[in-house]
Amino acid sequence: MTLLTVDVGNSQTVLATFEGEQRIGCWRVTTSPRATADELRMLWRGLLRDTQVTGVAACSTVPALLPSLRQLLASLEVPVVLIGPGVKTGVPLHVDNPREVGADRVVTALAAHELFGRRPDGRGRPVVVVDFGTSTNVDAVGPDGQFLGGALAPGLEVSLDALANRAAQLRSVELTVPTQAIGKNTVAALQSGVVLGFAGLVDGLVDRIATELVAQFGAAPVVVATGGLAPLVVDSCRSIAEREPDLTVHGLRLAFERHQAR
Repeated sequence: MTLLTVDVGNSQTVLATFEGEQRIGCWRVTTSPRATADELRMLWRGLLRDTQVTGVAACSTVPALLPSLRQLLASLEVPVVLIGPGVKTGVPLHVDNPREVGADRVVTALAAHELFGRRPDGRGRPVVVVDFGTSTNVDAVGPDGQFLGGALAPGLEVSLDALANRAAQLRSVELTVPTQAIGKNTVAALQSGVVLGFAGLVDGLVDRIATELVAQFGAAPVVVATGGLAPLVVDSCRSIAEREPDLTVHGLRLAFERHQAR
């Protein structure tokens, strides 16, 4: 059985194939919000080639693309799960309005608990997930896999673009890790402020969230980094202990398996 998982994000779409728990393929492509169902079909076929897909699990944070995605999924002759409001994933949502929580955050919390939130003795432990994407999400997952909420901040690229557009003497630069915090020129200063600045932002938020989790559950959380921009920042963060670049597609796999079992 080959499962296709599709995580449609604001900037990039991640497609991955699984045989059981083993990920056998993974691709990142630019998200096109106005793509038609036929264009999506051609893209998927080009990436998958001769792979015989026997099931599909998908989620999307791009409302404009949902009609095309639904149309394509409805035409497939395999079991399909599109994660969204009303679709049960087994993740309790301990927030004010569960329908406000993005499907990607829900399945990411599911994967974080299953992959990192279980101790060897079977007991659960809290997890903090730092997702570096178009936005920077710092989410808290309880020891029983419950989604507790979190913090949302702009992403690195969004912040850099906004700064370049609003400041006449600044410009967009390549995002790389600077060799030192004190930039000796405009480019180095921007790289320090964005990359090291976001590392400090993440460490500060994780510290506050971890303190609240310890007070609530009596256990320190494990902190996991994920997302397309994670490799750029994670080595500059003091708080991150684990890495899984594509945690969301693992969550889609788990959600599909739970849905089929149900």
